[in-house]
Amino acid sequence: MSTPAGVPAYTVAHRLYVKSLYKRYLVNSLNWYIRRDLWRDKAIEIRAEFERNRNISDPRALALVLEQAEERLAKDLHPDPYRSPMFPDGTKWERNIPPRMFSAEEKAAALEAKHH
Repeated sequence: MSTPAGVPAYTVAHRLYVKSLYKRYLVNSLNWYIRRDLWRDKAIEIRAEFERNRNISDPRALALVLEQAEERLAKDLHPDPYRSPMFPDGTKWERNIPPRMFSAEEKAAALEAKHH
């Protein structure tokens, strides 16, 4: 992910970066909470934190806030994050892989070998 220093403040790229940071915060916090009703309180806290820093106009102060947020997120990453079962690294990923398809020549050779 890009660093706060690499994104100029108040641009479309900056807005996308902050949205990405916000989503990563939410996803990481959801990894720590099993029940969504408990997680919702944490999500509201995260939103309030982002809203508090919304009107920072000094680019240096903004870069410092974003850098601290990245550090805090990196420190609080869940060691075993939730993965959807069918997605890569999920519990069902590649569990029942369909057999590979044979070419016509391979099929004919296998049938011939079976009959002889």
